[in-house]
Amino acid sequence: MRTSFLALMATLFLAAGCAEPPKTSTPAPAPTTPATGSPVSASGKARIALLLPLSGGAAPIGQSMQQAAEMALFDTGAKELALSAYDSGDTTETAVEAYRKARAGGAALVLGPLFGTSATALAPLVAQGGMNVVSFSNDESAAQRGVWIMGIAAPPQVRRVVDHAIDAGVKRFATFAPQTPYGEQMARTLESHVAVRGGTVVAAELYDPNSADLMPAARRLASETQAKAGATVGGGGKLVILVPVAPPRVSTVLASLTAAGIEKDQVQFIGTGVWDVQGIGNDTMLRGAWYAAPDPARRADFERRFTTTYGRPPHRLATLAYDGVALAGHLARLKPGGDFSAEAITNPTGWSGVDGIFRFLPDGRSERALAVIEIQAARNVVVSPAPGTFASRPVN
Repeated sequence: MRTSFLALMATLFLAAGCAEPPKTSTPAPAPTTPATGSPVSASGKARIALLLPLSGGAAPIGQSMQQAAEMALFDTGAKELALSAYDSGDTTETAVEAYRKARAGGAALVLGPLFGTSATALAPLVAQGGMNVVSFSNDESAAQRGVWIMGIAAPPQVRRVVDHAIDAGVKRFATFAPQTPYGEQMARTLESHVAVRGGTVVAAELYDPNSADLMPAARRLASETQAKAGATVGGGGKLVILVPVAPPRVSTVLASLTAAGIEKDQVQFIGTGVWDVQGIGNDTMLRGAWYAAPDPARRADFERRFTTTYGRPPHRLATLAYDGVALAGHLARLKPGGDFSAEAITNPTGWSGVDGIFRFLPDGRSERALAVIEIQAARNVVVSPAPGTFASRPVN
């Protein structure tokens, strides 16, 4: 296993940050904005900052992403980059401090942080003339010009699988989701996109996520869908039910729907990326269900190489760090010293990575070309491949 250059750099940086300042008899000067270093190193490389949770509860995720970033340096031959890791911890305060240190170090671009709340906290610093941020978060509420969200957001996943269902001739939709901000957002996304595509949402039931008994909510959904079976567009056809619930809870949810009289062979269950986990097909209730995600074949190759290099499989989010470094390498080659401007980042033709092609929108969101995947017992199967280009595709 290679010695992790990035881990060494992070350790040295943190150690320096914890050093006790020298004692002096003169009064301390008033705080000032730290001077920024050159965005180009002495050897002509563009300085790129990697903000990851290297301490705290998410440290294992941060370490896996750090190793993926290091692997990207070797795989892409990104000789134009000087990558430095900063510990963003798991709070907004530590993320802001890491950003300030990266700025003082002369970073030309920041990759990270991981959490949406931390990305939001960096926005005022970016607006004050700081470096652009490409966050690994998938929280679209944190997106704005200067702070781009690279994570795979859930609303585009719902829209992609709805498109596939409508293209297959399905017109009736329903939602059975927890009454949480996530569940409510997924229900709204389904309703708005189905309307755009000419379908009908016949029912939407939000259940108490803390309740052990889901039967009352399941019966209400079953009753409403059956009552509207003949009174809506495509009323005699199949019904699609969005269930944005992660395992193992999803098993209980689907069992409740079945017990309420919703026949599996009469509906098409769809979900989000929370289903994109190993062994999801072990649940017989989920077999045949659809969700949208990056093409698994491309990620499988990355996972094999990562495991060979580091002796353990990567965290699912590690591909974001890998693709982020590859993106920085592309930007660094656009001109001497690199071009990390908003205009360069938001190139409408997009970028290619382990998780497929993606592009950044002017408002800070990202768009990804996702595949539609059907859950099966042995392995999941792509039933609608991810598009290979953004040409002629409208912005969602």
